[in-house]
Amino acid sequence: MSVKNLDDLLGEGVQGRYVLVRSDLNVPLDGDRITDDGRVRAALPTIKKLADAGAKVVVTAHLGRPKGEPDPKYTLAPVAKRLSELLGAEVALAGDLVGESAKALTAGLADGGVVLLENVRFDARETSKDAVDRSELAAELGALVPGGAFVSDGFGVVHRKQASVYEVASVLPAYAGGLVLAELDVLKKLTDDVQRPYVVVLGGAKVSDKLGVIANLLTKVDRLLIGGGMAYTFLKAQGHEVGNSLLQADQLDQVKGFLAEAEKRGVELVLPVDVLAATGFAADAEHEVVAATAIPADREGLDIGPETRELFAGKLADAATVFWNGPMGVFEFEAFSGGTRAVAEALVKSDAFTVVGGGDSAAAVRQLGLPEDGFSHISTGGGASLEYLEGKELPGVTALEEKN
Repeated sequence: MSVKNLDDLLGEGVQGRYVLVRSDLNVPLDGDRITDDGRVRAALPTIKKLADAGAKVVVTAHLGRPKGEPDPKYTLAPVAKRLSELLGAEVALAGDLVGESAKALTAGLADGGVVLLENVRFDARETSKDAVDRSELAAELGALVPGGAFVSDGFGVVHRKQASVYEVASVLPAYAGGLVLAELDVLKKLTDDVQRPYVVVLGGAKVSDKLGVIANLLTKVDRLLIGGGMAYTFLKAQGHEVGNSLLQADQLDQVKGFLAEAEKRGVELVLPVDVLAATGFAADAEHEVVAATAIPADREGLDIGPETRELFAGKLADAATVFWNGPMGVFEFEAFSGGTRAVAEALVKSDAFTVVGGGDSAAAVRQLGLPEDGFSHISTGGGASLEYLEGKELPGVTALEEKN
């Protein structure tokens, strides 16, 4: 990929110059408390490098899915507080995105200072399907940073054609941030000259969320392990009873096609052999270990069972490259977190190049108290990573490439 990057910008000199940084600060919240600050910590190095070099740093980001207008539930105030703590300096939060508060704070920004603009998705133009609307917002963001530059550092949003990701790169001199470059470098190791055996572990709730990536990976991997809620659609496609387990009946034909394609290509597709079958979806639900091929009609699978945990660990033991995306069960409930923990611990023990594909998988690693440095890379961009592995173009990256 030929793009100008953060080091190029720093080499040009940024002392006293405005730099607009698009970060991914979309953290999970419990009220106004951040429950996982992984994305804030991942965004910090680029912001700190710019601030330390004397730039006037203006950060834009989104949180949640507000409906194109201000919503106090999605304010970035908790993020500004946490960013201030991590940076060791106050990060002021503008009361709006491109309005009077944003204009006043950016105009008064000192060299090395950092301002966080309020949630970019409070403006409907950010996600508009109309390129004219998005371009208008991008121009207003650019006007906040006269003579400035743009650094794209929110890998979790580069698969979106949105104003603060795509159009703004045509308004300002554009550079790839360190986080975006690191993510792309890792993903290339999962697609080009991969070290084998190459094993992919997929979990999470829905097969439909991963149709493209499964189809593409079946042409690349040696082994595909399927767990989580999506496993029950695979088991049903094989003709097994899955009880009240999560099932996407409209995807059965597609999944049967995957099973046939895996066999045709010699890809080892591994499904659970036992599950924890519960009486309902609850943390304290009564449950028992049952064969994956004989789930009682009145029960639902909420985690892979002990035999499957051993099976999956064994299938990971000789891997040279592993990509994991999606939990093996309802890890938020302690009783059903064992499968996800088993997979994560197998990766920590592995000598392979191991990549955790962001989203719930990354959250699980932190919630379960596993060492983050036990993995080669923990991605910040679940959806963007999957689209890259599908072979899709990432608009936010294309916009950077077009400037060079």
